[in-house]
Amino acid sequence: MLEIGSIAPDFTLPDQNGELHSLHDYRGKKVVLYFYPKDSTAGCTKQACGFSLLRPLFEEKDAVILGVSKDSVASHKKFEERYDLKITLLSDPDRQVLETYGVWQEKKNYGKVSMGVVRTTYLIDEEGKIIRAMEKVRAADNPQEMLDSL
Repeated sequence: MLEIGSIAPDFTLPDQNGELHSLHDYRGKKVVLYFYPKDSTAGCTKQACGFSLLRPLFEEKDAVILGVSKDSVASHKKFEERYDLKITLLSDPDRQVLETYGVWQEKKNYGKVSMGVVRTTYLIDEEGKIIRAMEKVRAADNPQEMLDSL
């Protein structure tokens, strides 16, 4: 996990429409950068729908929401359409950004050990500095927690 006070590493990834987004493009705005394991799973759906529902309130506070997983652009598009999501979902199939941000980790599930995304959310200020970092967040609570942080 990256340290609070450090500059968030820049990246460029495609969204659910194949358009490229760079973290640097959002300088001057706050960014909620959240990493999640998999499209259309129960927890990830709750989290994405929560952020989507609260998006207008984030925009009032001059903040954007970027969700990142290793799922493909096509998977993100299906996820967006199925749940009418109003947020930007970024695809990182090579795990380069997931690893840079320290969220690709060993996980244990029912005694089985595997590598995967640990649900993590960063709040990045207008200059690109990390001002809040939350690891192992509760999917359903995370959108409101981040809104409250603004």
